[in-house]
Amino acid sequence: MYLQKFLIAGMLLAAFSPLIYSQDSIIQKGDSTGLYKMSDVVVTATRTEKPAFEIASSVSVIDSAEITNSNSASVFDLLKNVPGLSFTRQGGNGSLSNIYIRGANAGQSLVLIDGVEVNLTSDPSGVYDFSELPVDNIERIEVLRGPQSTLYGSDALAGVINIITKKGEGPSKLSLSAEGGSYNTYKALFGLNGSLKRLQYSLTMSRTGSDGFSNASSAYGNTEKDGYHFNNLSSVLGYQLNKITQINLFTRYTKSKSDYDRFGGKYGDDPTYVFNQEEFSIRGEGGLKLLEGKWDQKFGLSFIRNVRDYSFDTSATSHFYPSYIYDYSWSNYDGRKYKLDWQNDFRINQSNLLTFGAEYEIEQSASEYYALNYIPDPDNPDIISAIPERESNTTGIFLQDQINLEERFFTTTGIRFDHHNRFGSQFTYRFSQAYMLWATGTKFKGTIGSGFKAPSLYYLYDPAYGNESLKPEKSFGWELGIEQYLFGKGISIGATYFHNRFTDMFGFDYVTFKTININKALTEGAELYLDAKLNNELNVKINYTYTDARDISTNSPDYDKKLVRRPENKTGIYADYRFNSKADINTEMIWAGPREDIDFMTYQRVTLKSYVLINLAGHYDLFDFLRLNVRVENLLDTDYEEVFGYATPRLSFYGGFKLKI
Repeated sequence: MYLQKFLIAGMLLAAFSPLIYSQDSIIQKGDSTGLYKMSDVVVTATRTEKPAFEIASSVSVIDSAEITNSNSASVFDLLKNVPGLSFTRQGGNGSLSNIYIRGANAGQSLVLIDGVEVNLTSDPSGVYDFSELPVDNIERIEVLRGPQSTLYGSDALAGVINIITKKGEGPSKLSLSAEGGSYNTYKALFGLNGSLKRLQYSLTMSRTGSDGFSNASSAYGNTEKDGYHFNNLSSVLGYQLNKITQINLFTRYTKSKSDYDRFGGKYGDDPTYVFNQEEFSIRGEGGLKLLEGKWDQKFGLSFIRNVRDYSFDTSATSHFYPSYIYDYSWSNYDGRKYKLDWQNDFRINQSNLLTFGAEYEIEQSASEYYALNYIPDPDNPDIISAIPERESNTTGIFLQDQINLEERFFTTTGIRFDHHNRFGSQFTYRFSQAYMLWATGTKFKGTIGSGFKAPSLYYLYDPAYGNESLKPEKSFGWELGIEQYLFGKGISIGATYFHNRFTDMFGFDYVTFKTININKALTEGAELYLDAKLNNELNVKINYTYTDARDISTNSPDYDKKLVRRPENKTGIYADYRFNSKADINTEMIWAGPREDIDFMTYQRVTLKSYVLINLAGHYDLFDFLRLNVRVENLLDTDYEEVFGYATPRLSFYGGFKLKI
């Protein structure tokens, strides 16, 4: 039924497109000069630079102008307004922050930062926690939706979020900025970037902190504040050896401390629960152009290590906790990932680009977990779980062919083969087709593909729940869409229907108490968008997403029930207006419809109410070297929950300055 409605809407859009497409903006076949200037160039969809109008996959771009003008504090806040994405945060900044693509689980999307896979190796689900990722030094973000394992391997069942850091250029520039605001929040940043002959450099260091508010909602009587402190460093060094050779070095370091509450709801407050994290990543990358640009090679070697500690000790507090909660707990998770990759792009002719790649990846993880009672409790025995360092490795090769026929038909076909040292081999594929009707500026598009997710080292080797016979999770997805470009007006609108099926998902066997491949899920829906860049002054983005995400595990008590924390309906509006060369103001509205969650005190389903968020931001260049900025979050002071029992920020004000030298 949803597909039928979408097809009717798509046919109406195609039928009326000549009426809304002005004659002076029609672009004839082959006259693509203006088109290239007006279209975003996208890298993530094919791992090669392509104009967005040639891409059949659904991809959204957050560029440097939007990042700067929004004054957002974190990447998580920037992603909230992207079509097809839903989000949850268990409290304020510094608490667990997850992104869901098209209703899939958070761990079923791959997150890249400068080519480094940052999904947590030591986490059972392999999620990436966005809580500590600031917007410092970020050039652009590309969000690619749909199964993408053909190019990116494991974890890309639902899509890819690719974060790209700025590279230095031009004369050396020094920047200093400071910001403060609600909840005693502060941020200080130092930046340096530029170029010197063949050397490019970019460096950013920042510290952020806040007293915060109670992560466990005050609506249930919780009052203890949960603060946080982050230290972040990001750097990029690039050197042009000669006309055909370029090398880059990307480095990122984060160290943080956050106060947590173990539960939302009645017994949520926990002044002793502390989360410490330290993460370091480095990637060396080299590019080589041969055969007069017909053969491009890229070599990469990356390493990431993430160490997380969680601890609490309730014996020193006067708080009342239910008897099944332990007095003391400490856990440590240490994960590492090494990766070697090699990509070759062969320009066969003007119409054919062939890409071949090979990757080798090693994952390592070790963990310790202790949950103890000071007074022995036979009904609640102590838990001691230690997983010594374990390791897995994966070898992958992929082949992709991009064909451009008469600048009308854009076909991309890809296949991939991966071999994992535990579960064996996995084959994935992807096919996409876009057709451009130049007379009206209308694009028709469709994709179909598969994805997989390797079992984590926890699921394989945990002494209590691990199962070394696990197979990977799998996904199959397809989409159909139509896009209308009004090139002369700087406007594009589009609609996409998507359908994804997930099988062999990891679940729990209540007989053997082991993790097994048992669960299934289905997500389908539609994404609508409008982007308008008018007169270089006004930029407007509007999007709507409908998502029906359901559990279809036949033996599950949740069969045919909605997947929790995913709203069926979500709308986003972003508008930015530049008054002159000195002033800019923007507003953002996000509406999320009702969604279901679990009350983990009773294990009953609850419905979280819909909500509207309105955020404002602006800046004014007092001098060429001094910018003043201000940001207002949750202008309506909306009281809402993204996760049952956990609080969210109320009306908040932030202001600061940026000094450029």
